[in-house]
Amino acid sequence: MQRPEPWNAARASEIIAGLSGLEGATLPILHALQDAFGHVPDAAVPLVADALALSRAEVHGCLTFYHDFRRAPAGRHVVKICRAEACQSVGGEQAAADLLSRLGIDWHGTTADGALTVEPVYCLGLCACGPAALVDGVPVGRADADAVLATIEEHAP
Repeated sequence: MQRPEPWNAARASEIIAGLSGLEGATLPILHALQDAFGHVPDAAVPLVADALALSRAEVHGCLTFYHDFRRAPAGRHVVKICRAEACQSVGGEQAAADLLSRLGIDWHGTTADGALTVEPVYCLGLCACGPAALVDGVPVGRADADAVLATIEEHAP
């Protein structure tokens, strides 16, 4: 996982300018900002709004509607845990609760050392192997707390 750049308004303006000519540019711009900085800072909202002739409320609404966008930096590792019905039916809720309890955080939380962020997602397409998780993009089936933490250790830099 590549480390994001520190927030830089000039760099954000370059990203926005490079994509602002696209039809429906809001989502591509927000994704590009998150790819570059690891999240979409509040300071980016007026830059996007001005470039696309939108209100700040419209950009904020888009940013907060989609669960994939982060408004604060994530940990060095990101764990996405499936919350859909198929995973819930095979113990996903308890597996997630165990992991969150062991880490001492809640959904969307980041551990105090900045190592790990846990986010809920709805269906990873691994229904036959539930409960399912993604650890830095690596799929984990039968994802109890031990399996998730082992995957992090296995893929840690």
